[in-house]
Amino acid sequence: MADAVKVVTLGADLTEDQKNTMMRYFQVDANQVQILTITNQDERDHLSAYVPLEQIGTRTVSCAYVKPTSSGGIKVRTANLNWVTCNMIATTLSTSGVSNCEVVAACPFEVSGTGALTGILMAYETASGEQLDETKKEIATEELVVTGNLAQDVGQDDATYIVNEAKKQVVQNNIQNADEIYNVVVNIAEQNNMQVDSAQLDKIVSLLEQIAQQNYNYDDMKETLENVEENVSGEAEIGNDGAEETENTEEEAPAEDPDSIVSGLDESILGSDVIASSTEDPTLEEETRQEAETAEGTTEIPEASADGTQEGTENIEGTTEIPEASADGTQEGTENIEGTTEIPEASADGTQEGAEEIVETPAEGTEEETVDITLLDEEAKALYDQAAVFCAGEYEGDTASLQTAMGTDAVAAVVLDTETGSQLTDKVLNIYAELLLEGTDSYVPADTDVYLTTELNMLSPKLKTLFGLSEDGTEADEILANVSAEDRQTLYEDTMKFFEKLYGETTETLDTQADASGEGMAAAEEVPVQ
Repeated sequence: MADAVKVVTLGADLTEDQKNTMMRYFQVDANQVQILTITNQDERDHLSAYVPLEQIGTRTVSCAYVKPTSSGGIKVRTANLNWVTCNMIATTLSTSGVSNCEVVAACPFEVSGTGALTGILMAYETASGEQLDETKKEIATEELVVTGNLAQDVGQDDATYIVNEAKKQVVQNNIQNADEIYNVVVNIAEQNNMQVDSAQLDKIVSLLEQIAQQNYNYDDMKETLENVEENVSGEAEIGNDGAEETENTEEEAPAEDPDSIVSGLDESILGSDVIASSTEDPTLEEETRQEAETAEGTTEIPEASADGTQEGTENIEGTTEIPEASADGTQEGTENIEGTTEIPEASADGTQEGAEEIVETPAEGTEEETVDITLLDEEAKALYDQAAVFCAGEYEGDTASLQTAMGTDAVAAVVLDTETGSQLTDKVLNIYAELLLEGTDSYVPADTDVYLTTELNMLSPKLKTLFGLSEDGTEADEILANVSAEDRQTLYEDTMKFFEKLYGETTETLDTQADASGEGMAAAEEVPVQ
């Protein structure tokens, strides 16, 4: 299938700039591939039987690049997907009836990837001209969900190993009996010291019973299932034989297809904190995860720091506990508490002004740390992740991230020092996370509302307070104490431009109309929604 059509799918709710970013990541243009737009209704049609609608959300942002092949099994590479992995996608594609193909599944910002299979299957059918069996596609979707849910309890590699290995044995040995299938799963879990509760076990067995009824040809699945098994067992086991994986990679390298779509991709186009995975390079996920953690300076909730440096992370830790704040280790951190002799005692023995600063800082930091972004649904998480990309670019100087969020011509107008940029990222993201978690039901519209979108009307005053621009004269947050009023105004305006873009609203004509008429609300009614 050397001349097979290549197909790219783009999430309908991405901006044009984000779609262009994905095309650059795939290293193709519209003349080289066929492009499909995947809508939220497409995802609901494929997923609603297995995934709650609130998890599916109302926005579709995942993208895929698919190329059918004539041999080699199923090869998958992912970027910015945190719920599904390359190996999950590969093994579930084999269940759908695909034998050989290459797939890249990605997003310009981090998402779960729950809906990734939808676009991949649609792309494969378009590219190959083959209509896959509907029942097998449904089973494949269920398999992805069952594996993903199991992964939340036992880990992604272990979950993939259990389902993949059990499927392999069921298909290879033509096991039909439910009790025998049950024993297969239990034995795999016990032999590998994996804990699977009864509810999870029932779901896996039910899934495998359906697979057993489809009369799969094991030879069509063999290469993919064995490759996935090698990948996840090698990574999951304590005695991971890294040398063996390296040897395998080196052996396959000479035969690599120069036209392969799963190699040579540049994750840096998507930002500095992208976590990627590849069935052809089992070490890629760990390598990119370490790089992302180094860039972010934390292993917990990477979105919270949004690409913060190690210095920024030290500051985050310092605002959680007073002693940690004192031992921050950064020059800026020590300057805040200098004026007394010893760092820990300085916090307690300082002047009243110094004490007030120390009390206020951890209080604010602690309050922000309580925002649990893991509670966000799929749609809210996608919005939050886009905000994290913007913050990394606007406040922390990551040009690639800024251009991903705002377009290829975007340039940060204000340059902040590393610590201030990291702290500001955390402040803005926590404000936004609170809004996403609490929702807009409590908001009471006012005649002074500038925007048509409730979220923007709620965000604007909070950000004005943060940047010291509120009408009541509240001073800017102390992290911006050394930032000029002009720069704070610019940062606020740039931040609101991002959120306006995120929610599809523009106020370019609003200020002119409002200044001319003094009727802010009337002007807002004329604001076009993009």
